[in-house]
Amino acid sequence: MAAERIYTEVQDYYGKELKKKEDLKTNACCTVARPLPTFAREALQCVHEEVSAKYYGCGLVIPECLEDCWILDLGCGSGRDCYMLSKMVGENGHVTGVDMTESQVEVAKKHIDYHMNKFGYQKPNVNFIQGYMEKLGEAGLKDESYNLVISNCVVNLSPDKRAVLHEAYRVLKAGGEMYFSDVYANCDLPQETRNHKVLWGECLGGALWWKDLYKIAEEVGFLPPRLVAASRITLANKELENAVGDFQFVSATFRLFKIPKDGSAQWCEAIYKGGIPGHEKELELDINYRFKQGEVVDVDEETAAILQNSRFSRKFLIHPVGQKVSSPEGYIPGKQKVG
Repeated sequence: MAAERIYTEVQDYYGKELKKKEDLKTNACCTVARPLPTFAREALQCVHEEVSAKYYGCGLVIPECLEDCWILDLGCGSGRDCYMLSKMVGENGHVTGVDMTESQVEVAKKHIDYHMNKFGYQKPNVNFIQGYMEKLGEAGLKDESYNLVISNCVVNLSPDKRAVLHEAYRVLKAGGEMYFSDVYANCDLPQETRNHKVLWGECLGGALWWKDLYKIAEEVGFLPPRLVAASRITLANKELENAVGDFQFVSATFRLFKIPKDGSAQWCEAIYKGGIPGHEKELELDINYRFKQGEVVDVDEETAAILQNSRFSRKFLIHPVGQKVSSPEGYIPGKQKVG
C-alpha cells in the first residue's frame, strides 16, 4: 500500500467509520485487563467520557517514575492516555499529543480546560498537535525535548516504522525512553494481508514481525527492546480470521532506551530504594528484572547502564559487583542477592 493511501484510509477509519470503541471489528485494539495502581486508576477515572469512548489502545502505557517528566504521545487519538499521564507528571511536567486525524485532535483539544480544572492546575500542562509521527520535525518538535515517548497501538498503522522510531529517538533526551504497546505478527506478513483495508485499520495488516522491531531499534540507535508484557490476540471475527489464515498476532509492550554507548558498562549490583508512586515496594522493569525495595539484584551491563543513565538513576544504588558500599535507606542487611 502506498503511504498516502494508508494515511487516507487510516484517517477515514478512525475519523469517520469508528465513532466509539464498540465499533471495532476485532479485539486487537482492546486493552487486556490488568490490575492498575490506585493512582493510575484515579487518573483514568478523571478522563472525560467522550475522550474515553474514542480510545482504541491495545495495552497500558503507564511507565513508572513520571513526576515532572515531559512526555510525547505518538498517535494520541482523542487524548485519553495524554490526560491520564498529565495528572501523573504533575503541574511541572508536560504531555504533548500528536495525531494525524483532525477529528480526533479536535476532541482532545476540546477537553483541555475540563481536565485542568479537574486536576486543579493553574495552567495547561498538555497540548495537542495535528501531524505525522514519521515527520515530527514538521510538527515543530525539536531534538532532545522529551524524557519519554509513548504510543498505544499506533506504530502498526504507520507505513514507515523505521521513520517513527528514528523520530522518537531524535526527540528523546539522552537517557530517555520509548515505552509503547503495539501489535506484532509471528512472521513477515504477505502483501495480500497488508493490502487488506480493514485488517490494516484494525491494527493487524500493518503489524511488524517482532524480529524486525529488534533490527530497526538497533539500527536507529536504541538499546535492544525490553519486553514488559505480552498477550495473544484472538480476533473474535470469523470473516477476518479466515482472511489472516494461520498468521498469529500478539499485543506487546516494549521499552526502548536511548543510552550512550561508551563501553564502560559492567555487571553491577542494584538496590531499589523504593518510593516510586504505585511501585513503592517493588518495581518490575521488564519480564526479566523485578526489584524489591532494599534487595540486592545482580544486573547485566545493559540494565546497569539503563539504571545509571535514565530517570531511574535517583531511585537506585548501583555499584560494580563486589564493591563495598554503605547501605541506603530501606536496605535490608544480610538480604540474599537476587539474580
